[in-house]
Amino acid sequence: MSRVSSATASCSARAMLVEYLTSGRLAEVVYRDGAGQVCQVHDVIRDFCSRAGKDFLLLGRGVMLPFDHVITIDGQLLADGVP
Repeated sequence: MSRVSSATASCSARAMLVEYLTSGRLAEVVYRDGAGQVCQVHDVIRDFCSRAGKDFLLLGRGVMLPFDHVITIDGQLLADGVP
């Protein structure tokens, strides 16, 4: 059984992200920054894209987050084995 990399979003996570993208509603995003610190922001998710086999979220304030660094969106856990 092959496993999806935590660097890419599952189908259910993608569906949730599409809902945020189309609605433009504010989301609470908890993620780990490059130094490993847990950060929390309230922002709009502007885009969801893939580059070099990894998925990224673009927040309204211009922050680009690797998907595997995102822990939760509005309290919903997105990936297994969060670093």
